[in-house]
Amino acid sequence: MPELPEVESLAEFLRERAVGRSIAAVDVVAFQALKTVDPPVTSLPGLTLTGVTRHGKFLDLDADGIHFVTHLSRAGWLRWRDDLSGARPVRPGKGPLAVRVRFAPDDEGLQPGFELTEAGTQKRLAVYVVRDPAEVPGIAALGPDPLTPEFTRETLKRIVNGSRTQIKGLLRDQKVIAGIGNAYSDEVLHAAKMSPFKIAGSLTDEAVADLYDAIVDTLRTAVERAHGIAAKDLKSEKKSGLRVHGRTGEKCAVCGDTIREVSFADSSLQYCPTCQTGGKPLADRRLSRLLK
Repeated sequence: MPELPEVESLAEFLRERAVGRSIAAVDVVAFQALKTVDPPVTSLPGLTLTGVTRHGKFLDLDADGIHFVTHLSRAGWLRWRDDLSGARPVRPGKGPLAVRVRFAPDDEGLQPGFELTEAGTQKRLAVYVVRDPAEVPGIAALGPDPLTPEFTRETLKRIVNGSRTQIKGLLRDQKVIAGIGNAYSDEVLHAAKMSPFKIAGSLTDEAVADLYDAIVDTLRTAVERAHGIAAKDLKSEKKSGLRVHGRTGEKCAVCGDTIREVSFADSSLQYCPTCQTGGKPLADRRLSRLLK
């Protein structure tokens, strides 16, 4: 799933290539992806893209005050095309294409644009056309963004204070902190040397400070690493930069221990026992009680 660093990089990519261009057409192929009806998607052609921003994992394209907002969900992606003038019409229900946005032809006659695609059978990619991003329920409910000045150590302390939630789950809750998903929560907790199943409310002030630094440093580093990388290369860049997530069985780059995994019904997490749990392997949640 694209998380804060990748969505921020996609926003930067579109700012450089699309802002200032006039929208020529928006073709919705996967009708279930479109979650709004007013204003209609047909109001976008003829408008100029004036800005691109990010809200957590949501990508927000501002076209003269009308916002085209998308959440790529688990298997969605944005693919930039330098020329879509010869793109063939796609029938609904055929292939991974969900939405195609075409801009007006440039001076060379090329018609750039992008396509939103979604692999797999669980179609969760969402598109909203709204006058105010706050009209999108997921955006309205977002917690603080960890890369803004408003997110401080005191903010994090208030978030964890009294919480009985395991810290892994708390980091992934978009209503608590915006933008962190499964991959970067693993990376943050590895950097903080913290068990993913530590109860949030049990953290000492020192542990909160360490966690705060790990959140901000991990995300900023990932954003900086992705700076200037083409949209098509962001997935592989993300994978190459991860230290524990998706690296079950490999050696930890910090201590050399073997990275282990805990599996769930529809996801898994990875961690280093030496760095995070005092050398003790975590039990599989499906079989026994998790270690604290």
